[in-house]
Amino acid sequence: MSTLQIWLAIAGMGLVTLITRALFLIGGERMILPDRVQRALRYAPAAALAAVVVPDLVETPHGISIGLGNHALYALLAGLAWYLWRRSMLGTIIVGMLIFTALRLWA
Repeated sequence: MSTLQIWLAIAGMGLVTLITRALFLIGGERMILPDRVQRALRYAPAAALAAVVVPDLVETPHGISIGLGNHALYALLAGLAWYLWRRSMLGTIIVGMLIFTALRLWA
């Protein structure tokens, strides 16, 4: 890419960001989202977190893996099981790290 193309891409991304964020500010109180949209937006942070975390969990240096060599995936499942059972964030972290470490040392 040439220098001009890089600067045009940066300017274009900035303009798109500005427009999408400014629409909510310009609309102000006149812009009211329907209840259905507001309920759907409650799940946006969890969906964004899943979109960032899941690819990192299933991807290994050798490609996508759900086998025993993927320690992070099984540590996640153990931590999730603990959280669903006890509803303890600290316990979730401890169980996940213990399983991750045990699998790394054992396998």
